[in-house]
Amino acid sequence: MMDDLFSLPFEEDREPAAAAPSRRVFTVSELTAAIRTLLESGFGDLWVEGEISNCRVWNTGHMYFTLKDGGAQLKAIMFRGAVRNLKFKAEDGQRVVARGRLGLYDAKGEYQLVCEHLQPQGLGALQLAFEQLKKKLQAEGLFDAARKRPLPSLPRKIGIVTSLEGAAIRDIIQVLTRRHPNAHLVIRPARVQGEGAAADLARALRAIGKVPGVDVVIAGRGGGSVEDLWAFNEEVVARAIADSPVPVVSAVGHEVDFTIADFVADLRAPTPSAAAEMVVAAKDEFCARIERLARRLDAAARAGLQRRRALVHAFASRRGLAGWPARLAMRGRHAAELTHQLSRATLALAARRGRTYRALAQRLEARDVSRLLSSIRARLGQSDGRLRMAADRARHRADTRVSSLAGRLDNLSPLAVLARGYAVCWNEDRTVILRRVAGVAPGDRVRVTLHEGELRCLVQETSPPDPDRSR
Repeated sequence: MMDDLFSLPFEEDREPAAAAPSRRVFTVSELTAAIRTLLESGFGDLWVEGEISNCRVWNTGHMYFTLKDGGAQLKAIMFRGAVRNLKFKAEDGQRVVARGRLGLYDAKGEYQLVCEHLQPQGLGALQLAFEQLKKKLQAEGLFDAARKRPLPSLPRKIGIVTSLEGAAIRDIIQVLTRRHPNAHLVIRPARVQGEGAAADLARALRAIGKVPGVDVVIAGRGGGSVEDLWAFNEEVVARAIADSPVPVVSAVGHEVDFTIADFVADLRAPTPSAAAEMVVAAKDEFCARIERLARRLDAAARAGLQRRRALVHAFASRRGLAGWPARLAMRGRHAAELTHQLSRATLALAARRGRTYRALAQRLEARDVSRLLSSIRARLGQSDGRLRMAADRARHRADTRVSSLAGRLDNLSPLAVLARGYAVCWNEDRTVILRRVAGVAPGDRVRVTLHEGELRCLVQETSPPDPDRSR
């Protein structure tokens, strides 16, 4: 009934209304998903040219920026993996060409470009990265000439950082073996090309710098394209060269190739072979200088000798010095005679001193201290024996006498009498020995000393002495 009532129209004479057309209501998420599908399927991969603005890299490693031109702007994002592959640092104001795909950020309802590759417009990415790093390190002073160290004059131990598979290592060894065969070569192999080569080069530079005795290090490789040489343009390699405790020679590529390592190194060589020649060039200059000084010294000595000879001839030609060779010969003869006399006098004096020495030695031998000490020791030994015997006899006599006196004393000791059963009676204060009954009255206290111990007694009665016993 209720359904029928509400299904009737309000006015019976009104014509039935036409059926309303069907409609679809989207949720925000559904509409956003549909738009994202249209964007992603409608465009696919595309290239977009514009100017970077509001560029920032979050702590997650993702980079967010905006591409704009004179009439519009487009938000863009580059994820961490793609950012790591960038050869240059993206900065505001740079004109770039971005490759990616359109996407929709659901949380804000904004469409954006998901960038997979970025390259500067009009300037290669590698060249831009090179210029950016060069500007940064130059501002830090790593290229200053004041921090460049001179190469050692005579390097004894030379370090080499390069690949074992390239021609550079063979060229360096050949030049050093020919020009400085005494040098000790320390080779630290490292990758010089491809992914991870920069980190390997930096580790090799740090490791070879810690080898004791290394005087100089050559780091380099043969020629190649910009991509092949790029490991020597990485910041980690530049800082490893700057932190090296010994001078570093950069020998990368050919003469026309320049890398960041060339600017940071203490010396740049156009080729690896030239680097080897530069390392030992100081030695060649040092040896050449020694040869020049030796020639100058020889020439100076010869000139001095010639001047002195001319001076001697000039003096010899003077009238007052005529015949000086004969006078010099006479002086030489006189000196020889004096030398002979001095030698004879010296030998005679030595002979006299020898005889005196032998006489004193004989006298000292007669008074040889060791023999005197031996005689004194023998006498002391005999005296010690007699003294010991006399002491033993005196001790024996004293022991005998002491034993005799001890026996006599034991016989006279009252303790021996007590041991036979007798006793000693004392007054109470133990000051008087009681010998008579008359000195004691009943009620007195006395002490009786036995052989072992003492008695305290109370006198109850006394008895006079028995005359018969006294007789």
